[in-house]
Amino acid sequence: MSLAPSETDAATAARRKAARRLLPFLMLCYFCAYLDRVNVSFAALTMNRDLGLSAAAYGFGAGLFFLGYVAFEVPSNLILERVGARRWIARIMVTWSLVSGATAFVTGETSFYLVRLALGLAEAGFFPGIILYLTYWFPARERARIVGTFMVAVPLSAAFGGPVSGLILTAADGALGLAGWQWLYLIEAAPSLVLGVLALRVLTDRPAKADWLTADERAGLAARLAQDERPAEAERPLSAALLQPRLLGLALVYFGLSTGLYAVGMWLPQIVSGFGLGPLATGFVSAAPYGAAAAVMVPWTRRSDATGERAWHTGGPAIAAGLALGVASQASGPLVSILALGAAAMGVFAALPTFWTLPTALLSGRAAAGGIALVNAVGGLGGFVGPSLMGWIKDATGRFDHALAAVGLLLVAVGLLAARLGRDIARRGAAA
Repeated sequence: MSLAPSETDAATAARRKAARRLLPFLMLCYFCAYLDRVNVSFAALTMNRDLGLSAAAYGFGAGLFFLGYVAFEVPSNLILERVGARRWIARIMVTWSLVSGATAFVTGETSFYLVRLALGLAEAGFFPGIILYLTYWFPARERARIVGTFMVAVPLSAAFGGPVSGLILTAADGALGLAGWQWLYLIEAAPSLVLGVLALRVLTDRPAKADWLTADERAGLAARLAQDERPAEAERPLSAALLQPRLLGLALVYFGLSTGLYAVGMWLPQIVSGFGLGPLATGFVSAAPYGAAAAVMVPWTRRSDATGERAWHTGGPAIAAGLALGVASQASGPLVSILALGAAAMGVFAALPTFWTLPTALLSGRAAAGGIALVNAVGGLGGFVGPSLMGWIKDATGRFDHALAAVGLLLVAVGLLAARLGRDIARRGAAA
């Protein structure tokens, strides 16, 4: 069914209002979520020494976050679908901020492991919940740009968080008897708590409940979004939707992308500090790859929306990122290493938002809630494998190069798989 001109105008106005109201707030929430998730990588510069953590113990503990995250992903998204995004996202943010702040008081391996596992349980469902939430407000044809704009918060968080974390480590060390890494957790957890409370006022569950839209805008947006619905998928049993081969293939792709993202992200400050830099300088140098990644994300997703091409807009950057990690593994000096790691970050972050157009094009309704969560859960296992693999190889060899090469090969493989799956999903959509 095509929209009448008045409905088209109203739907366009509604989407613009939604973008202005929701996207900046959601980006700020994700900025803080990612900062609380990976600030352990900067805390480790001094925390590992204070707690006596080996490289393998740190890598395992950093990755344990994702086991807790995976365990509660699908149930969390199904709860969000039932109780509404506003309340559930607020609950997630308040809970994770409290657990993240509690990391300041770990005393050894066991307590570090427990709090990282608890942090994953607390944050589970946030990212897939937002991806699902965005499908309530924005049609499929512009979803790469919308998700890309939202996800640019991640490299921005790393780019700004690096220098800030380095500053806290040095400036706050010893204040009130606490180490710099303890202040790092406490200070960076506070904004998430505030935003969790504000989410109850800023977010609206669905367009039908948005009193900041006119009646015509609500109706026009609902009619436009109805064009993306697939009744056959909505009626399909959830178990059958979750076990279809294309969705499982996409989960494998996201596993590879997450492995690359967190293998580098959780260890980048320690790789950089190995060049002989102090905490503050490490923060600024570590920010450079993420600044470059933020610069390419939105233009790349806009190009994907403009052309309607998803397969190679996902697979191509992933392959490029894998090749860049191969270069980084063979680099003979700091400058080449940082440039190669920057290229790898650009590739992974360019692939991620376009990737999320694939599962949302494959599923709708309750199947989308479960499917998005399943894909993100399997990807979360990559977040465990990547840091753990890096730590194990670092302890075994004293170097990072073999681990970087292994992750690079994985990224090339999932990039090729993403291109194949993207073409299949596009053909399926065209036939439908």
